Amino acid sequence: MKNIAILASGSGSNAEKIINHFQGSSKARVTLIASNKKTAYVLERAKKYGVPTHTFNKAELESGQLTELLINLNIDFVVLAGFLLQIPQGLIKAFPNRMVNIHPALLPKYGGRGMYGDNVHKAVKAAEEKETGITIHLVNEHYDEGKIIFQTAVKIDKTDSPDQIAEKVHVLEHKYYPKIIESLI
Repeated sequence: MKNIAILASGSGSNAEKIINHFQGSSKARVTLIASNKKTAYVLERAKKYGVPTHTFNKAELESGQLTELLINLNIDFVVLAGFLLQIPQGLIKAFPNRMVNIHPALLPKYGGRGMYGDNVHKAVKAAEEKETGITIHLVNEHYDEGKIIFQTAVKIDKTDSPDQIAEKVHVLEHKYYPKIIESLI
């Protein structure tokens, strides 16, 4: 049985889908939800499912304290689900090819520092793209530049607002992220 830790900064809808996906699995389970925001709703979602939580600050992330905690908890795989801080080299080295992220666009478009959530959907809309989607990739030392594992697209109508684009992307995230994680484990 593999242990999964999810790092998240926000509401945690993807984290909840991942928890649900692995409930009753003999392959893996979510054993920790960690957040850099004490008020992140993802922590409430975790409690609802009895998943232990941990909060930390940027200094603890950068100093290696979080890495040490994950190692001590025998974490096998790290999943970023709406986690907004850059991952330090020490954490990447501790989980080589065992840390994934999901991006709400078809990378390499609309990636990099500051390109998350509504910022991505507004940029996609402004560029009048005909499609967008999700990219699941390994994490490296650069925002959104790790090896791409999976991409899938959805059509955008000219009349779609950034919020409507976000809804279409969330459907893809919830459908595919847990399955791709399972395939990697």
